[in-house]
Amino acid sequence: MAAWYGWIQLVHLACAILFVGAVAFEVLVLESVARQLGRARMAELERLVVHRARRIMPAVVLLLFLSGFAMYSVRCPGLACLDTRFGVLLNLKVLLAFGVLGVFLATMWAALRGRLDPCRFRHTHRIVLALMAGIVFLARAMFLL
Repeated sequence: MAAWYGWIQLVHLACAILFVGAVAFEVLVLESVARQLGRARMAELERLVVHRARRIMPAVVLLLFLSGFAMYSVRCPGLACLDTRFGVLLNLKVLLAFGVLGVFLATMWAALRGRLDPCRFRHTHRIVLALMAGIVFLARAMFLL
């Protein structure tokens, strides 16, 4: 698997950019547009965004986690790196990633059951954006500290 590490890393990075970018766009752009569109038009826009996201984000998240697991198994085989600063930061990053996964799954479950109202939609994305910002920070810090 080490021979494929660069490709796995590329898939992971591409999925992370897509996922973080989509969430950042929703939080930083769509929320500011909401004030100008009004509730009814914004609800329709959010419905369309959720519909599209439900089609592509599960695959993106699946690839993100599979590639992350593959990279983890190369970098920290058998949890061998837990006693290093790199390992501590890596495992903290993994913990935040599972937090994102939990929020993502809860959101998808709510959407499938028709319980994803605009308020929950906004707060979910704010939480995910904060967790993802922490993950990005830790990803860089792992190689600097």
